[in-house]
Amino acid sequence: MHRKKIKLTEALVLIIVLMVIIGYFFIPDDKTKTDDKIQTDNITKTGDKIKTDNITKTDDKTKIFEKKDYGVFLSADASSLERFKKYDLIVIDAQYFTKKDIEVLHENGTEVYTYLNIGSIENFREYYKTYAELTIGKYEHWDEERWVDVAEPDWQKFIKQLSQELFEKGVDGFFIDNCDVYYYAPRKSIFEGLTAILQNIMTLKKAVIINGGDTYVTEYRERYGAVDHIMTGVNQESVWSGINFDKGTFYEQTRETRNYYCKYLEACKADGMEVYLLEYTTDKKLISKIKKYCKEQKFHFYIANSLELE
Repeated sequence: MHRKKIKLTEALVLIIVLMVIIGYFFIPDDKTKTDDKIQTDNITKTGDKIKTDNITKTDDKTKIFEKKDYGVFLSADASSLERFKKYDLIVIDAQYFTKKDIEVLHENGTEVYTYLNIGSIENFREYYKTYAELTIGKYEHWDEERWVDVAEPDWQKFIKQLSQELFEKGVDGFFIDNCDVYYYAPRKSIFEGLTAILQNIMTLKKAVIINGGDTYVTEYRERYGAVDHIMTGVNQESVWSGINFDKGTFYEQTRETRNYYCKYLEACKADGMEVYLLEYTTDKKLISKIKKYCKEQKFHFYIANSLELE
């Protein structure tokens, strides 16, 4: 009787142990860990290596796409918003975008700089006829464009108004074009007119990138010792690539011109300016040289395959 009772007890213990083991290994955990677990849905696997470069994590969700540093799209419109999401920073002509368009890009983490032409005027602008009488000469290679007398108070007032309107759309910065009017007309009044316009734009407390304008910027530095009162960065076109406007083709820039621009950009970098290059080429070897140089110098760059910048 006592022996039988012991066997029943042993059997009961064995059953309990088996239940514990089964429960430990086979009952699923109801909790889903999110804090210490990286979601891997849609991660692209190449060979035996999982690509994790350019993964952006937002609110515990992992987005997979290649984010590019810099892009210039002056002929694009709002139909390109989805494409723009691939970039950290883009330059657009915000006169043709709404405040809502720019908000959409901001929601994606894309910075938006607007093109602003302060030294010339194009005949397709709605305000062209109003200011055509202020023009001072033809713009070589661009038939629809003419240089403007930036010393004229009416032009300065207009640019101030236009830059304010663009600011109110929520842009993060200004891409200032055609300070080269001072190269075309190197007069004291032109120099002072550019300076007045740029210093006014700087009061908006946004990034101000001067595209080109090396003659003006270099003289400003020589006069005042620094350039941070008129700009926060510089963009230079065709440092490594050149454009044959007659044939509509691209070529590798001459060494002399390339060395001149590199020296200019490195001087701007020494002044604390952000530096950007805009190149036009489809030559793979030249593209590799551009990328190598910009990586070494820590410069931003965009390589376009068309002058249209669409």
